[in-house]
Amino acid sequence: MEEELERYELIQRKLEIGSKDLETLIRDKMLKDEKVRIANIYGNNAIVQKDFLEGLDVSGQYFEIDDHSCNITSSTAIISKLNEISSMEYDIVALVRGGGDRQSMETFNNIQLSELFIELNKVTITAIGHTVDETLLDKLADKRFHLPHDYGSGLHAIAEKLSHERSNSRALLIDEVKKDVSKQFSEQVKTLTEQLSKRNEEFQKLQESSVKQLQDTQKNFSEQEKQRKEELESYKKEMHTLHERNIQSAVNEKTAAMKVRLETLNQDNVRLNQELQNSKTDYVKIIFALILALVIGFFLAKTL
Repeated sequence: MEEELERYELIQRKLEIGSKDLETLIRDKMLKDEKVRIANIYGNNAIVQKDFLEGLDVSGQYFEIDDHSCNITSSTAIISKLNEISSMEYDIVALVRGGGDRQSMETFNNIQLSELFIELNKVTITAIGHTVDETLLDKLADKRFHLPHDYGSGLHAIAEKLSHERSNSRALLIDEVKKDVSKQFSEQVKTLTEQLSKRNEEFQKLQESSVKQLQDTQKNFSEQEKQRKEELESYKKEMHTLHERNIQSAVNEKTAAMKVRLETLNQDNVRLNQELQNSKTDYVKIIFALILALVIGFFLAKTL
């Protein structure tokens, strides 16, 4: 009665904890392109691995499977093996055996083994080779298969289903991406067309503005050139007038200087003429005195 109560409490505890979903685990791994790591616990000298692998078929590519062996009829040996595996990074732990007598199935009703089984932080599977009886471990496992081959084919069915879903999802995703890309491309083409049209309008306006600016520049240049020519002509006239004035001024200066010099020469000439006249008067007086002296001397000579 006490054992039955413990079994009931374990089942209730498992219900409260909830089962880990095998399909969700495999889906998450496949989406990440990671392999599902599996630890299969077989009995010593077991030969059911072949049945499991036949059921798994080509889906083995999605799984990384390690085989562990122990005395599958001993709950103590299984507990020891589970404790060893619990620290390893496995996603699934499965108890696999090909069958056996009813008495040997009592191993899988062990309370200690069952407690450890539900505390594993991994997806737990049983495939212990019986279809009629259901052991406590079968009830507590996250997923139960009757036979090793069923276990392999079950994984194969899930992997194949998810592979098709992923392929379909990828196809749908590709279609959606194509649609999005086409839509984005159309929108980009539309946007670029509008931008190009706007740029063409801006370019046309800029071209018209540039032509007008060029015309205005040419007009201003012509006017400035005309103004410069007029200024140059005016400057030439001013230079000519200034030159004439300078020449006239120089001539006037030279003329005035020559007049002054001529006046000076005239004055000198008058002075010299005056001096000459004075000189002639002195000579006459001298000659007259000389003649007078000669006459007086002649008369004096005769008198004597």
